[in-house]
Amino acid sequence: MNNIITANNISLSYNQNETIINKASFTIENGSFTFITGASGSGKSTLLKSLYGALKLDSGTLLIGGTELNKISSKKLNFLRQNIGIVFQDYKLIKEWDVEKNVMLPLIIGGFDKDLSKQQVHKVLNHVKLNHQSNKYPLELSGGEQQRVAMARALAHNPIMILADEPTGNLDDYSAELIWHLLEGANQQLKTTIVVVTHHIPNTLKVRYNHLHIEYGEIYEVN
Repeated sequence: MNNIITANNISLSYNQNETIINKASFTIENGSFTFITGASGSGKSTLLKSLYGALKLDSGTLLIGGTELNKISSKKLNFLRQNIGIVFQDYKLIKEWDVEKNVMLPLIIGGFDKDLSKQQVHKVLNHVKLNHQSNKYPLELSGGEQQRVAMARALAHNPIMILADEPTGNLDDYSAELIWHLLEGANQQLKTTIVVVTHHIPNTLKVRYNHLHIEYGEIYEVN
């Protein structure tokens, strides 16, 4: 199995005085399910940002799908992101857009046919049990429903990889269970690579997973 992510001695920081990730090396296999854990402030979200090019490396090399991110052009980075689904902890939905259009966003960016896009949107909304809310706006939904919309958006364009930052951190039990079920299904049925930052790995998952842990700027593989 090929590696979809290869990190060699990467260092990350927001300013020169505080290194958050220090010369870390790890790999994530294509089609795998990986958890990244660590204490609050350990650098989990920082690391995730680097995986879709939102934060540049201070040093080292990071390859995503064989492409070295610290040498990539803006055009190629945008193309790469079209193959990645991102689930943010704070949802990042566009409040002026209804649910249908929010979920359609990656399809709009990808230039997909409008009618086919609508079909795909309602297919994934059905998966997250929100087809009946397609004309609602984000602020009319509960937090759990908003995160399920964000999950539908991440799945809409059948990405090769999903990056999720604490996707169930603030959710009710029903929504949290549904999110885990969707991530598990994407991994098992579609062979989507799943990378999840979390404080707590659920004990109900049936999928085989890998576990990376961040501590004092270093990344360890937990067996």
